[in-house]
Amino acid sequence: MRAALCKVLEGPNSIVVENIEKPKVGDGEVLVRVEAAALNFFDNLITRGKYQFKPEMPFSPCAEIAGVVEELGTGTSRFEVGQRVVGYLGWGGAQEYVSVREEVLTALPDAVSFIAGCGIPVTYGTGYHGLKDRGHLKAGETLAVLGAAGGAGLAAVELGHQMGARVIAVASSDEKLEVCRQHGADELINYTDCDLKQALKDVTGGKGVDVVYDCVGGAHTEAALRAMAWQGRLLVVGFAAGDIPKIPANLLLLKGCDAVGVFWGAMLERTPELQAANAAEILEWCASGAMVPHIHGTYPLDQIGVGMDILANREAKGKVVILPQE
Repeated sequence: MRAALCKVLEGPNSIVVENIEKPKVGDGEVLVRVEAAALNFFDNLITRGKYQFKPEMPFSPCAEIAGVVEELGTGTSRFEVGQRVVGYLGWGGAQEYVSVREEVLTALPDAVSFIAGCGIPVTYGTGYHGLKDRGHLKAGETLAVLGAAGGAGLAAVELGHQMGARVIAVASSDEKLEVCRQHGADELINYTDCDLKQALKDVTGGKGVDVVYDCVGGAHTEAALRAMAWQGRLLVVGFAAGDIPKIPANLLLLKGCDAVGVFWGAMLERTPELQAANAAEILEWCASGAMVPHIHGTYPLDQIGVGMDILANREAKGKVVILPQE
């Protein structure tokens, strides 16, 4: 079978596509034919050795997959051969077949395509965990999403809209903001041509923002924090800007607000039952058409470097998906 392999930690341009042995299914494992695999921003970091997880080389990028069960190992009971599934692997999805523990997989409804489904575990899982479990977002509250047009940000826009919030999308271009509007954003802010703090104050009538979903970091974090409403919640999700901000603690005191970490991967390890419940609800929304994940583009396996460059350059609007069977 073919697989995209990282053999040296020199980023996406060093990835090679080679033929390797098809994996054997072990006890408690399921062999999946991978129809679609989603890239995330952290794939660029992991291929440079700059992510908190450092797999042994060679390894394949792509933490999220969608596909069809081809074979069952002994001791498995949750799935049948031919069943459609999605799953979170951590890494290793950019290949034609994977053999994984059955507990990392979730049944994929027929109404959700492989391309849409493969991008749900990380971005939508993180978004829903952040907004519901960590941010306690309520219907009628205001939600500002920083980096709103990327895969993680756009998922938060869609989820916030589905949860009944007034969603403020913050992104770096009018083109990106138009995508956010199409996916449920009520207010649009281009942070390249305004004072972000003042803009957030203006669109909330001076009250400030109840919840900030921040997957960007850098200078925008403090600006958004200064526009926080009384007892608001700053959700620290990631640092796509590259800089980890230093938050002035006095602002937390003066606003009576919270800075809350959102670490979906750790939640998955500690409380997998919570993720299972969240994933089932998200997939139900997608199957009903209440949410339609936006796909930036699809790329064959030998163009995985192109997809990763799009993410590294922050050009993605929605999910970047690899099709291992093409």
